[in-house]
Amino acid sequence: MSISAEILRWLHIIGATVLFGTGAGIAFFMLMAQRSGRAEIVAHVAGTVVIADTIFTATAVVVQPITGVLLARAMGWPLSQGWIVLSVLLYIVTGLFWLPVVWIQVRIRNLARRAVREGAPLPEEERRLLRIWLACGFPAFGAVLAILWLMVTRPEIGLG
Repeated sequence: MSISAEILRWLHIIGATVLFGTGAGIAFFMLMAQRSGRAEIVAHVAGTVVIADTIFTATAVVVQPITGVLLARAMGWPLSQGWIVLSVLLYIVTGLFWLPVVWIQVRIRNLARRAVREGAPLPEEERRLLRIWLACGFPAFGAVLAILWLMVTRPEIGLG
């Protein structure tokens, strides 16, 4: 394997770990903040989550397909291999669930900040949005786990 392939593999693995780690961390801290039931804690944590998603997740989302294609080419793997095709499909599924999650996190942050300003409890809309956030987060996280498995095992998957 050439040095450029090694660097691409390293970058691709870093991107994958950022996606996985940031996703897991964001979920953990959002849920812990929600458990407090305190608007000021939810506002602060949701604000940090929005920043983390913007800096880390969004960057990795852009870098992953680039390094993936370049790595596949450097390794001589056809992009039509079953495990690569399935990984790309799962990546798209992840993105379709992640985009609403980003919007929901911003909305939760804003609702919590408003509750803090008004000295009010968290509104019911915030709890409803959290349920949707969770409903989107689980399949997205599961898809990321599946992609990681495919990357590591590279199973033979026939596409008929």
